[in-house]
Amino acid sequence: MIIATAPGRCGIVGNPTDMYGGSVVSCSTAERATCTLIGEKDEIRITVGGQSQDIVTQADLALRDDDYLNVARAVLLALEVQPGVTPAFHLEASTEIPMQAGLAGSTAILATIVGAVLAHLDLRLNSYEVAELVRKIEYDVLRCVCGFQDHYMATFGGLNFMDFRDKNSAMSQDYSTPYATIEPLAPYLQTLPFVLAHTGVKHHSGTVHKSIRDRWLEGELAVVDGYIDIARLARTGKKALLAHDWDLLADLMTRNHEIQRDLGGSGESNEVLIAAALGGGAMAAKLAGAGGGGTILALTLDPERTQKALLDAGADKILFPTPCRGLTVEIRV
Repeated sequence: MIIATAPGRCGIVGNPTDMYGGSVVSCSTAERATCTLIGEKDEIRITVGGQSQDIVTQADLALRDDDYLNVARAVLLALEVQPGVTPAFHLEASTEIPMQAGLAGSTAILATIVGAVLAHLDLRLNSYEVAELVRKIEYDVLRCVCGFQDHYMATFGGLNFMDFRDKNSAMSQDYSTPYATIEPLAPYLQTLPFVLAHTGVKHHSGTVHKSIRDRWLEGELAVVDGYIDIARLARTGKKALLAHDWDLLADLMTRNHEIQRDLGGSGESNEVLIAAALGGGAMAAKLAGAGGGGTILALTLDPERTQKALLDAGADKILFPTPCRGLTVEIRV
């Protein structure tokens, strides 16, 4: 039996410039996705989100519309699993992370399936290779517009400053592509004064990103310059975090959100909770991931008051950024 787990994540400052060669400070969540793989079976069977399918022929790996099983099919396709040839197994994936909530829940599931199948095939990759493989599957096989934050955070976990220089969302990865730079910050911090609030509105991050991404690809100055500015905010945000300078970090988070909002990357439900957080004692509040629903992150020194304000405003769920391990793979004999 192989058990793989991976966390969700929230962007503290810098998102979404991981899609545009920028920088991001990001933290994992305590909630995790899990994949259990049991070998020595007579057939390959995949189960995701309560949906199951036996993989008997290569045709069974074809992707389908609106099907949770696509995430598992995509991994088997990318790793060239062949029904009737590859040693058979049963695979089941589930998650505690709210789905379509801007917390990289789908990427965490994808990472766990990758980790479990790699172990089953006895393929050994380092964490950078795994992060890039997970992103390649999501971008090239699942055709999801995405940056790199989600995949590196699912793999590495923790609280990190991440530099995605020379990497952008238009890239299909090859051997010439540089790795991201991952700098752990958790060892230098004893407290994280943040609260996450899920709006309850589901979104698909690829859909949210697409129109702004097209404008960036076309060279629209407001988008290009805005994301250069947000990447700078992340670099200063690392310094603010390490200095426990919450006033400075609040200013950076506020500016981050203003730029993204003015580009059209937020949404009504996000703005309602952001206003509630600020009215409930938060020093700053912004998108934790993609807008159009999803989750907001509040910086607050009065968490109980802020949580109450968020719940009163209709927040569906309260969560907390928690530096924790990234992808883990355990083999039980």
